This record gives sequence, C-alpha cells and structure tokens, in this order.
Amino acid sequence: MLILFLILIHNIHLVSGNSVHQTPADMYKNPNETATLRCLHTISTYNRILWYKQSQGGQLQLLGYMWGSRPTLEANVSATLDGSADENKNCTLTIEKLQQDSNAVYFCAASLHSVIYGCFSAQKPHHHT
Repeated sequence: MLILFLILIHNIHLVSGNSVHQTPADMYKNPNETATLRCLHTISTYNRILWYKQSQGGQLQLLGYMWGSRPTLEANVSATLDGSADENKNCTLTIEKLQQDSNAVYFCAASLHSVIYGCFSAQKPHHHT
C-alpha cells in the first residue's frame, strides 16, 4: 500500500503583522483518497488567494486562484476551489483521487487583485502619400 504524504506550509506571517493561515499543517493520505486544504488571511484589502504545488524536484506550479468567490484553475489541474478569498473567509483546495505525483508541498498566498480601468487600444492613423 502506497501512502502519500502531503506537506503543507502554514501560518505565513507578513511584514505588516497580518498573516495567511493554511490548514492542516500536514497530511497523510492513501492513493485515490481526497485531500482538502484550507487557506484564510487577515488582510482587509486583499481579495485573491493563489494555490501552488511544489514537487519534490523543487518545481513550482500554480494550480489556480480564487478572486473574491470566483475560482480559476490552470489548464490540466485536477482540483476544485471553493469558498472566498476575502478577509477571514476560507478558500478551499480539494484534490480528489490522489496519485503518486500528488506527493508535494502545497501552499497558498494572499494578494491584492488590481484591475486596470479604461483599457482601450489605440492605432496610429494611416497617412496616405
């Protein structure tokens, strides 16, 4: 029987004293089981949670992100995102049917999503000669 070990980084403290909390701290699962990870932050202006996976080789992969309550997963990621990325709300990453390549370090990060307003394209006028 193969046991998968998922290591999770939790309780990342930011310089401002605000923090990001991830639970559980670590997890042992069997193949084909489900892993559920939760992330919560205490930063009033932040509204995005990003989820990452770091494989044993050190390669970092963005799995997806939650902007407010809107989830976005990267292509070919077999997981679900649920909840909210707002302050003091849980954002949940669920990975079903764990496999050998699920064995990794998973972590979340909080950020402020900024939108550029008034975007438009401009084209240089064509001069006839």
